[in-house]
Amino acid sequence: MDSSGAETQAGPVRNGPLPPLPKIWIGYVLGIVTLVSELVAVSLHPEIANGALMVPPLYLFLPAFIGAVYWFACIYQYHVVMSHIPGWRHPISPAKAVGFHFIPIYNVYWIFKWLQEIARFVNSSLKRPAMRPLMAGGAILVALLLRFLDAGMGMLLLFLATSYVSTCLRPAIAAFAAPQPVPPEPPPFS
Repeated sequence: MDSSGAETQAGPVRNGPLPPLPKIWIGYVLGIVTLVSELVAVSLHPEIANGALMVPPLYLFLPAFIGAVYWFACIYQYHVVMSHIPGWRHPISPAKAVGFHFIPIYNVYWIFKWLQEIARFVNSSLKRPAMRPLMAGGAILVALLLRFLDAGMGMLLLFLATSYVSTCLRPAIAAFAAPQPVPPEPPPFS
């Protein structure tokens, strides 16, 4: 594939199929479970709605925590897939992609940075601006902030933005892996 820029440097050649993209539906299920547990918690403990109860019940905390961990697993898996694409050198390792989310203040920049690198691959593979990292990053940032107010709705929005990344990556991976037509050899001069 012929594109300009450093991102087209040939990466390590890997044999076999690519690892699968993360299953986003699991995040949606965890978001719905969190919403239901919020409703149960507020009906059993009305003081939660007023903010008087500082420690959430375990049945409310657990799905919200598992959803956050699963979101990081999805980010990790995206970068595993990106690092296994033959002929593509992805500049972000899976561990770095997740780990930099835990650095205060820098993590806001980091959301947009890793999305920009994935968008660079998507847009160069499809040869058109198919993925908009600012839109996805803004949605992820809003979702993370919303999780402080309503964990279930924040998680649903978080996985909605994450499904946008998967939706953009699928055709880009297929386009990048498709064999490029080879121009015919010119006839020899006699």
